[in-house]
Amino acid sequence: MTQVLTSAEEIAARIPDGALLALPPEYAPCSMETIRALVRRGARDLRLLGVPQFGIQAELLIGSGCVAEVETAAVTLGEQGLAPRFTEAIKQQRIKMRDTTCPAIHAALQASEKGIPFMPLRGLIGTDILARREDWLLGENPFADDDPIVYLPAIRPDVTLFHAAKADRNGNVWIGLRRELMVMAHASANAYATAEEIVEHDLLDDPETAPGTIPGLYVTAIARAERGAWPLGVPNLYERDAAHLAQYAQMAKTQQGFDAYTDRWVFGKAAAE
Repeated sequence: MTQVLTSAEEIAARIPDGALLALPPEYAPCSMETIRALVRRGARDLRLLGVPQFGIQAELLIGSGCVAEVETAAVTLGEQGLAPRFTEAIKQQRIKMRDTTCPAIHAALQASEKGIPFMPLRGLIGTDILARREDWLLGENPFADDDPIVYLPAIRPDVTLFHAAKADRNGNVWIGLRRELMVMAHASANAYATAEEIVEHDLLDDPETAPGTIPGLYVTAIARAERGAWPLGVPNLYERDAAHLAQYAQMAKTQQGFDAYTDRWVFGKAAAE
């Protein structure tokens, strides 16, 4: 049964050091409140999986020394340019980078979701990425001659972490159109979600919310976190804080500026003012 926790801090306490942590893209609701809580608790050696890419979530964890490895198609601050803490960590070889592609990540998660050991995928043959991934195998299509294809091992994250507009007391989480979150929850050993609100009625009993709801069967624990995605947004509730993200991009150009940012916005009295 899904646990209903009291805060994002409790979720962060349940994510162990060294975990393979799957995080959604910034256009899906992200549990920034839990990311800040992971920094505050001093998480270490996390292996981040971007599904398929991420930005400030990874930036905060990398700049705070919480990350050992990243597997993703991209780490970027979007219109604000490169992710400076990620970029510096790569240049200084403080973290390991496993280059991949968006389709490869989704295919490998679908393999885990289906309980199979690998997933075949086209489009990688002849690329530099395939040449650098020793765990990806170039094989033959068993049903046709002279038809090479790439076999990707299933990815089973230890933890999937995301934010949502609402959840219910039974642990069902409404994700709306963000179906990649459903796959992530299915594929992972544990799924944790913060939500803007936790409602009393069962979201699966409502025909309007049921199609976009992850059943509590796949959700380990939830916690209420109002504005828990800030400075990112939640569709139809609040927009991403573009001014704040621009401020982060400017401050994070140096480690000293990044530390000043986290002193105020992560370790300070309140993250969202």
